Amino acid sequence: MPGRSTSSSGSTGFISFSGVESALSSLKNFQSCISSGMDTAYSVALGLVETQTEVSSEYSMDKAMVEFAMMDRELNHYLKAVQSTINHVKEERPEEIPDLKLLVEEKFSALQNKNSDADFQNNEKFTQFKQQLKELKKQFYL
Repeated sequence: MPGRSTSSSGSTGFISFSGVESALSSLKNFQSCISSGMDTAYSVALGLVETQTEVSSEYSMDKAMVEFAMMDRELNHYLKAVQSTINHVKEERPEEIPDLKLLVEEKFSALQNKNSDADFQNNEKFTQFKQQLKELKKQFYL
């Protein structure tokens, strides 16, 4: 049976992931908060361009969008690491319960080590923000 393990005393134990899966669900809900933050920064930045407010304020909104995109990427990596670890343990059915925290940390670290600035090109809201900001600047500064 998946997740079943035998301890050294000979009794059989079962790894329940219901608590972890519930926490993952909560984290996935947090992604909507990040998305809302990006929407707000996007609206503010566009408003700044439309009112021709100084460039430093626009730069702050750009930095905020980068921060939101980084949070989104980090959260996605963490969710992938946890889900991957859960799936691996369920498939492997180890005799001894592994250190799940360590396994997740290792997978998360491996994902984080692959980060690059090019990752933002894959973030739909970030790329939309940059494109529309560029188009608005053309309209208002010509």
